[in-house]
Amino acid sequence: MGAWRGLRVAFILGSLFMILLIIVYWDGVGGFNLYLFPDVKHNSLQSGCSRRMTTSTVSTVQSHASSPITAHTATSSSPIEAAQILTDEEQMKEESEDERIRFPAEDMEQEARKQRIMDVCSGKPYTDPEAVPPDLVHNSSLHLTFAKFWRHYGSLSRHLMALKLQRYTKFLFVRDPFVRLISAFRNKFERPNEDFYRQFGSVMLRRYGNVSEDLAETAAEAFAAGIKPTFHQFISYLLDPETERKSIFNEHWRQVYRLCHPCQVKYDFIGRLETLETDSKHLLKLLKVDHFLRFPSGARNRTETSWERDWFAQIPLTKRRELYDLYKPDFELFGYPRPDGVLHR
Repeated sequence: MGAWRGLRVAFILGSLFMILLIIVYWDGVGGFNLYLFPDVKHNSLQSGCSRRMTTSTVSTVQSHASSPITAHTATSSSPIEAAQILTDEEQMKEESEDERIRFPAEDMEQEARKQRIMDVCSGKPYTDPEAVPPDLVHNSSLHLTFAKFWRHYGSLSRHLMALKLQRYTKFLFVRDPFVRLISAFRNKFERPNEDFYRQFGSVMLRRYGNVSEDLAETAAEAFAAGIKPTFHQFISYLLDPETERKSIFNEHWRQVYRLCHPCQVKYDFIGRLETLETDSKHLLKLLKVDHFLRFPSGARNRTETSWERDWFAQIPLTKRRELYDLYKPDFELFGYPRPDGVLHR
């Protein structure tokens, strides 16, 4: 009896092992590459992407925002970033197979709104986007560990992902690059966030805050002692070449042209967070869901463009100009004006 039970266990374990091998092989069929991490450069774009874009819409919906701009193909994307166009679940969210809608994770505020829309479209038990609980929006319990594993190694294999990029309706909302940085700093570093403190905040404090080695280990302890990263330290971190020698920018402050690849991915709709109410109406019409959906309203504590001068007042002028050069492709690609009020004071 014991030998028979052992054989059953061995058979089950062997079957599971074979399933894992098949899944890994399936992912490998789509292309498997190992890359050495390069020294990323940000400030060069080549003019290989000649299609015209508007900041409000692309091709299928009438534009109402600013004048067209010329898109460019980014040469500054590393091989790892290029691979992420097709494989990174955090870069390109898919929530509704029936509606065939895809959107990239570019900004925290807009991502939350779009996630609520996707939860409604996907048939989850909600009809009003505002009724979706916050914990499902930001860290959905519906996405179990095995589901994430299968989505990465199964349905999101590279060749299938490439097909989806052709067939799905793809949309993107953008934001003034400097305002986006202020928003990211406020959300991740102005209040205790253990993950971001451990990965980024403590690094900023040690590099640019003259903080000794006995720095608090947790964000709660640091904030209780009145120690937290400043916006100046955050900007210094972004401008420091050492930062991306260790790892590419986090998605919350990575340039949108590197994060969402608007030249490699042909978006059907590009809107602005600044004109969200109007743009969202066009988007819902494009998706043919305007008869039963409305876009969630903006956050009450949303970072505003008018705050730029106050936030950058303590940043040296040379650093402001370096930061503009770092994010210049986003300004130009999506038609945002040069922030002369910040760069000439």
